[in-house]
Amino acid sequence: MKSMIRLRMSSHDAHYGGNLVDGARMLQLFGDVATELLIKMDGDEGLFKAYDNIEFMAPVYAGDFIEAVGEIVSCGNSSRKMVFEARKVIVPRTDISDSAADVLAEPIVVCKASGTCVTPKNKQRNNK
Repeated sequence: MKSMIRLRMSSHDAHYGGNLVDGARMLQLFGDVATELLIKMDGDEGLFKAYDNIEFMAPVYAGDFIEAVGEIVSCGNSSRKMVFEARKVIVPRTDISDSAADVLAEPIVVCKASGTCVTPKNKQRNNK
């Protein structure tokens, strides 16, 4: 089972100098993807238990469009192991004009992660 969201990083997402977005913002996106996956699978938002790996691979800036994808790769009775990837798909081109942007021919992977979510048995509706 897979899920994907795509959104633009705003100036409100920029946390550091040079309009750099905090890496924690990617984890927030992964949390939203995980929630959708759990709703699709169990009919409940469930809980994010833990990340077991997080890799920040490239910077993200205000104005970048980020595509966050996730997939459930294994299931236990209540646990769901997931993998995530965030990719930069559109970048602003302020060197051309204030409103110019380019769609990247090849997305840039900015973050990868894996973790475990849990939907308690008494909350699962779609799996019975």
